[in-house]
Amino acid sequence: MISNSKILVTGADGFIGSHLTEALLTKGYRVKALSQYNSFNYWGWLEDIPANNQLEVVSGDIRDPHFCKEITKDVDLIFHLAALIAIPFSYVAPDSYMDTNVKGTLNICQAAKENGNIRVIHTSTSEVYGTAQYVPIDEKHPKQAQSPYSASKIGADAMAISFYNAFELPVTIARPFNTYGPRQSARAIIPTIISQIANGIKEIKLGDLTPTRDFNYVKDTCKGFISLAENDSTIGKEINIASNSEISMKDTLELVKKIMKSDVKFITEEQRIRPEKSEVFRLWGDNKLIKQLTGFETEYDIEKGLTETCQWFANPENLKKYKANIYNV
Repeated sequence: MISNSKILVTGADGFIGSHLTEALLTKGYRVKALSQYNSFNYWGWLEDIPANNQLEVVSGDIRDPHFCKEITKDVDLIFHLAALIAIPFSYVAPDSYMDTNVKGTLNICQAAKENGNIRVIHTSTSEVYGTAQYVPIDEKHPKQAQSPYSASKIGADAMAISFYNAFELPVTIARPFNTYGPRQSARAIIPTIISQIANGIKEIKLGDLTPTRDFNYVKDTCKGFISLAENDSTIGKEINIASNSEISMKDTLELVKKIMKSDVKFITEEQRIRPEKSEVFRLWGDNKLIKQLTGFETEYDIEKGLTETCQWFANPENLKKYKANIYNV
């Protein structure tokens, strides 16, 4: 990429997408940021980004192929992040995950192909691996569809890489492990805990705290995305963005308690536990490939990232955007 490139970010109104948009603007890129259409003209987390003459916000829906073809006409590169991501809701509405995640990816890739073979960085997820059969999990690890969400992302990844194999579309599959940080949705465990503690709640109901995760601070994840896009050797490959470490949910939450100087109690609630065969019990990502191809290094350890996240939630203007008393599926 060069600094005057115009970049489309789908899902720019979301957690990672908004941070990626900011990171690209900081590096001097022009950004077309796609926010999901709504009649309120509300742009999600893009509302928190200061006005910038290098930023163009458009509203629409990746499920519409004609719209996708239109918005990709004048761009040099696409970061495709738009997706439905909540695992519990995929048990309730799996069809919507296929429409958005698989068909939406098809629409973006087809549009990129028809508008001049535009380079695509497609966003995967560590959930496609399921519970680790070995650790650290490298890119050759088998895919395991342990939820309708993970099945839809496996399908989306396959659709994206098929365009590289069949049409030589310059596609890279970026596979971030568990990203956290400011603006993360309330459906994720870290913002759920922080927002409830910040609201003075003394007992927090949770699911299983024994699983481990490879947590990555959002600024590191965005750094990984950009490093993949700025290096042509990543084309045609599936590449982990990971810290090469693991920590249990319990230890993560105890660290949040320590940072926030809280005496909160955690209570396991049956309805919040995933079905046994659907729970991913262990994730620990191997990051050798991204390091080898791009020189990528993480900058945040878990304590530094959580401290910055807790500080963001301490701002009342940020905290009020979270409904701490409502269980978010």
